[in-house]
Amino acid sequence: MDIVVLGAGLVGGAIAKDLAADSNLLVTAVDLDVGLLTKLTASSSIDSIQIDLKEYGAVESVTANCDLVVSAVPGFMGFETLRKVIEAGKNIVDISFFGEDPFQLDELAKEKNVTAVVDCGVAPGLCNIIAGRIHRNLDRTDKYVCYVGGLPVKREWPYEYKAVFSPIDVLAEYTRPARFIEKGKEVVKPALSEIELIDFPGVGELEAFNTDGLHTLGKTLDAPFMIEKTLRYPGHAELMRIFRESGFFSDELVEVNGQRIRPIEVTSKLIFDLWKLGDGEEEFTVMKVILEGEKDGKKVRYSYYLLDKYDTETQTTSMARTTGYTCSIVARQVASGLFSRKGICPPEYIGREEPCYENLLKEYEKRNIRLNETISEL
Repeated sequence: MDIVVLGAGLVGGAIAKDLAADSNLLVTAVDLDVGLLTKLTASSSIDSIQIDLKEYGAVESVTANCDLVVSAVPGFMGFETLRKVIEAGKNIVDISFFGEDPFQLDELAKEKNVTAVVDCGVAPGLCNIIAGRIHRNLDRTDKYVCYVGGLPVKREWPYEYKAVFSPIDVLAEYTRPARFIEKGKEVVKPALSEIELIDFPGVGELEAFNTDGLHTLGKTLDAPFMIEKTLRYPGHAELMRIFRESGFFSDELVEVNGQRIRPIEVTSKLIFDLWKLGDGEEEFTVMKVILEGEKDGKKVRYSYYLLDKYDTETQTTSMARTTGYTCSIVARQVASGLFSRKGICPPEYIGREEPCYENLLKEYEKRNIRLNETISEL
């Protein structure tokens, strides 16, 4: 089976390598950055295509002869790339997190007989899979909460943060209004708001703040309270709020010495190098998911805890592992027919299928990714 991976960055590269480990899969990585492609293909059987996917006809061209597409492009390209792949009639597993509603493409995907798994990373992704499974098992779901973040082990002033996925997508998290559910209704609040301090086992104290992470869960999960918060070292959110409120994240043109520029472009140029992980720099991904509800007349709580660290042996970041391997495992499920639902399929649909969930845990174990489950009565 021929699989094309769109995007060869930290996460896309990890996905391509993991898929290429299967002798029955022929993997081609596609990216504009020839350096990324050269590094990726030097020590593997992966083929590569160097092209700008934003160019007219590029997506259609590189996916024309493949059996399955994996999209790991930046969020600002995600929705349009997904639409083009579906239009071409190709099954796709997508990790790009975009602001648009993917269900806008549901009718098209069904018309084209396409399985399109979206948001298939760690968050959104794994947390949705958990939510879908528990929601199916409960008689009534009352609450869903997710705390998640990826952070460097070494805290360095001034940001105490390194971007473990596309930096421009990080800034989108800090500017996009956060939507969540309170008393059964959608509530919108600013990103970076309602900061709380929480202690996490094996990590210590982190701050949690509102971001727009629910995405499809607001439509697919029937629960009166749902929220997702991003995790950072204490103090980061306030610093980012200062940047945002001062206009440094704005994409509106402003005039400086006769030149019209977008502040976000200057900000990105200045801070992205500071946010770049160094070679071999250790980082970790931490996530806690809580679901509460009723089962057989009893109130219960399901808690899941994930703490994954940089793999020094393979030099793979934890975010690439938890995001990328979730995607590559589900891609295999689609390729093998284990998951075959047509239309737009958020990860919670994967969680509803017990064979898919059991397969995911089995494959996680092979890759030394540990997801701890605790069930208690309230």
